[in-house]
Amino acid sequence: MEEVIAVTARRMHPDLRGAIARFSLWVANGSVGNPLLDGIDYSGVLQEPSAMEMVYTVFTNNLELDENGAPLNARYCENRAAQWLRSYCDASYIVDPPLEDHECEGHWPPVLKDAPEWVKK
Repeated sequence: MEEVIAVTARRMHPDLRGAIARFSLWVANGSVGNPLLDGIDYSGVLQEPSAMEMVYTVFTNNLELDENGAPLNARYCENRAAQWLRSYCDASYIVDPPLEDHECEGHWPPVLKDAPEWVKK
């Protein structure tokens, strides 16, 4: 017999939604990580799904949240993602301190039962 565990659904904290939205805006408009990426044209990365995935992976893997789910270090996360992006676009750039494995580790969520059919394939 399968055990049923009750889960209370919660919405994402508004500050976390805002941090992700602001980060997305800065990535899209070319200003993420300023001044670290000043003069670096990373617009091509916007067309590379795996590179964009890594930008968000580094950002989200570094996020620390308070007990209410609000981000504590969004600016730090942006900087780490910008460092990865700079190293991707500029082979001579050295990330300091070096990115750790946990910062670049991808996490794919399980397929959700209420996901559209194209997601389940």
